Amino acid sequence: MRDTFEATPPGAGQIAIDIKAASLNYRDLIIAKRFGDIVPMSDGAGVVTAIGEGVKGFAIGDRVVIGFMPGWVEGAFSPAKKATSLGGPGMDGVLTERLVVAATGAVPIPDAMSFNEAATLPCAGVTAWSALFERRPVQPGETVLLLGTGGVSIFALQLAKMAGARVIMISSSTAKSERARALGADEVINYRTCESWEKEVLRLTGGIGVDLAVDVVGPATLSRTLEATRFDGRISLMGVISGFDGPVNTGAILEKRITLQGIYVGPVAMLRSLVATGIKPQVDQVFGFEDAEAAYEALQGAGHFGKLVIEVAD
Repeated sequence: MRDTFEATPPGAGQIAIDIKAASLNYRDLIIAKRFGDIVPMSDGAGVVTAIGEGVKGFAIGDRVVIGFMPGWVEGAFSPAKKATSLGGPGMDGVLTERLVVAATGAVPIPDAMSFNEAATLPCAGVTAWSALFERRPVQPGETVLLLGTGGVSIFALQLAKMAGARVIMISSSTAKSERARALGADEVINYRTCESWEKEVLRLTGGIGVDLAVDVVGPATLSRTLEATRFDGRISLMGVISGFDGPVNTGAILEKRITLQGIYVGPVAMLRSLVATGIKPQVDQVFGFEDAEAAYEALQGAGHFGKLVIEVAD
């Protein structure tokens, strides 16, 4: 990874942001393996230090968080909007001292939210929001299944409880299970001691299955997730932890009339809505800029609960 601080002034409609904190996502591991010399990471927060011509609504010194895709402000998804994803091929990311972006791609953050907390929102937080509320919003009294205790799942837990839902989580450790319960999880299944966790989910729902499942793993778990989801239920799928290809029980999708929705984060408008909830992001570890490699190793080790953050500047 490299740091490319450049004092390039913002153009018309742009703002310059001094980055204070950046958070890691599993995507960053994939990008690091597949692509070369780019500034990595998509999720950052900082301070507005310069404002381009025609920008309204921002002032020097404003504290902001940057959208995962600054070019997707609202409306339908498109290849052009996807191409603005930060920290990916052809688009440098936020692990740098200063970033110039379109002003419409940044959202102010409240004084009560730290830069470290705000930096966790653009990918994981917005993905969780999309998974729960984008098409068929989760309703009070519905049951939501969450796989794991990483960033997306923990945000989804917090948001689902705000919506009045019952939450069943799958975890790998007693310690993580206890932390999930402290955040409001109603049931936590340890998949190391309960191999057939999908059957336990059915038992906990009286044999019916969950209303909504958020699958962050992918092919390795999707067929089990289908089994754990009720007739006419829905699954939000964004997981690639187990790769991109694998067998899927398409018969279950058809027989149970399950709605399977692919999730690729969401627009800046969703980030704005997420910030407005006053959510308290769960930051597990904070690394210094010089320890960025250690942060990547911690992400690869998957021992974290919530999010891992790199402090770029004081």
